[in-house]
Amino acid sequence: MRLGVNMGYWGAGNDAENLDVAKEADRLGYSVCWAAEAYGSDAATVLTWIAAHTERMDVGSAVFQIPARTPAMTAMTAATLDTLSGGRFRLGLGVSGPQVSEGWHGVPFAAPLGRTREYVAIVRKALTRERLTFEGKHYRLPLPDGPGKPVKLTVHPVREAIPVYLAAIGPKNLELTGEIADGWLPVFFSPEHAGEHLEHIRAGRAKAGKSDLEGFDIAPTVPTVIGDDVQLCADLVRWYAALYIGGMGSKDQNFYNQLACRMGYEKEADEVQEKYLAKDYAGAAAAVPFEFIDRTSLIGPKERIADRMVAYKEAGVTTLSVAAAFGDLETRYGIIRTAVEAAELAGIG
Repeated sequence: MRLGVNMGYWGAGNDAENLDVAKEADRLGYSVCWAAEAYGSDAATVLTWIAAHTERMDVGSAVFQIPARTPAMTAMTAATLDTLSGGRFRLGLGVSGPQVSEGWHGVPFAAPLGRTREYVAIVRKALTRERLTFEGKHYRLPLPDGPGKPVKLTVHPVREAIPVYLAAIGPKNLELTGEIADGWLPVFFSPEHAGEHLEHIRAGRAKAGKSDLEGFDIAPTVPTVIGDDVQLCADLVRWYAALYIGGMGSKDQNFYNQLACRMGYEKEADEVQEKYLAKDYAGAAAAVPFEFIDRTSLIGPKERIADRMVAYKEAGVTTLSVAAAFGDLETRYGIIRTAVEAAELAGIG
C-alpha cells in the first residue's frame, strides 16, 4: 500500500503555503498528490503548479468534473499535464452532482452512468491520437450535418495510457468503475464496509474480462488528524463530515448522505441533514456519530494510526491518501510526516 496526499481545494487547504507541504510529501516519497475542484479553484491549474515544483510523485485530479469540460478538452488537459510533468499525471473524473452540474455548468445531470461511459471512451480514444469520431447516445463527434471533421490530438503524451480513476459512490457506478477505469477514488471509505463496495467493483471487472482486482488502484482520501485525544481529533473532522452528509446536494439528492445510510447510519444521517439544511451547522457537526468518523478517518496517536493503516491495507486499499487540511502549516507538516512513520511502524510500504 502506497501513501498519497490530497490537498483539497484552493483556499480550503490548497493555498500558496501548502506548496511546501506538497514538496515535503515529494521528498518523503509519497506516490501521488491529488487536488480537487467544485465551483472555486480548478484542479488542472493547481496540479500544474504542484507538478512544476516536485520531481517524483504523481499529480492527480480528484476530481475533474465531467460536466465542466468536453471529453476532448479533458484529453487535451490530461495530455498536456502528463507531458509537462514527465509522465506523472493521473486522471480522476466524477459527475459531480445535479446542483453543480445544472446550476453552475448548465449541463443536464440526467443519465450520469451513460454519460460517464461515453465520456471515458472518448477521452481514451482522443489520447490514442486517432482521428476522433464517436457515435453515442450522449455524444456524437463530429456533429452531423455540419462543417466539423475528425481531427486528432497534436500533443504526444509521455505514456501510452494515462490511468483513469472514477469517483463512484452508488452500486451501479461502482460496477461501471470496475469495468472501465484503472482505479477508484472513494470517499468515506471504511475498512469495515469495504466488502460490499468491492464486490460491485469486482463485478465490473468480470464484465470486462479482467482478473479480480489485480492492477486496479483503490485510492481513498482519508481525513487525518494526529493527537493523543482521539475525541478531540474526531471533532476536527466533524465539520467536514457534516458538510458532505448534510449539505452536499438537496434533501432528496445527496449521494454522501445515501452512502452513510447504506453504511448503517440512516437515523444519524437524517438528523445531520435536517440540521445542516436548517443552517444549524454546529448541531449538524455534533450529530455525526463518532463511530462513523473513526471508521472513515485516521485519528489519534501514531500507533493508533498504524493499526488503522493495517485495516485499510487488509480491506484492499492500494493507495491511502491522507487529507492534511486540518490545522496550520506546521500541523499539516506533522500529519504527512507522522503518516510515513505510522506506515513504517505498521510494516506498510
